[in-house]
Amino acid sequence: MKKAALLVTLLILSLSVWAQKTKVVITTDYGKITMMLYDNTPQHRDNMIKLIKEKFYDGTLFHRVIPGFVIQGGDPDSKKAVPGQALGEGDLKYKIPAEINDEDFHQRGALAMARDENPDKASSACQFYIVVGKKYTDADLDKISQRNGRKFSTTQREMYKTEGGTPNLDGRYTVFGMVTSGMDVVDKIVAEPRDSNDRPKKDIHMISVRIVKKHKFLIF
Repeated sequence: MKKAALLVTLLILSLSVWAQKTKVVITTDYGKITMMLYDNTPQHRDNMIKLIKEKFYDGTLFHRVIPGFVIQGGDPDSKKAVPGQALGEGDLKYKIPAEINDEDFHQRGALAMARDENPDKASSACQFYIVVGKKYTDADLDKISQRNGRKFSTTQREMYKTEGGTPNLDGRYTVFGMVTSGMDVVDKIVAEPRDSNDRPKKDIHMISVRIVKKHKFLIF
């Protein structure tokens, strides 16, 4: 019995591990969104930590909402934007080198960095998006794979079929985190009426964005 119990324990440990991850909490007009930042994208992680500590994001807007796709924020021009003003071009004077990999993908709730059309796929210094997404079939995923050469793992396929995401963005933008709670808030934000530039007609603020000390997440 002791040997059997030991084997079960070793199996559980081999399948899961408590990992220390950086926890970020965005307080919005609709509630809180909690995210963890990945350690395998250190330049994106450290850049966001730096901006949060500088309170860069406080008072910015979620300036782009597209149902079935994403919500986007972090444009510094949004802090003093007037109603109806087109947003999305504001940035800082540097880019973050791409940290695109096969492990991190655009599942529902994924945190990724926006970018312009540069050949190196380097990210914006400050604008990010959270994936809302939609569900896909195997046939849909096969077409996307043929189009962009991205191979989806069994786990990724299952996630895109059951939970949804934006698989067409895989391999093109750096995913560097994941929402762990507050997707109901994200869903409220993305449902807001929007103008022709996809800006919500009602301003939706990031009232504050804060780092919570290293937090333990159970990773399978």
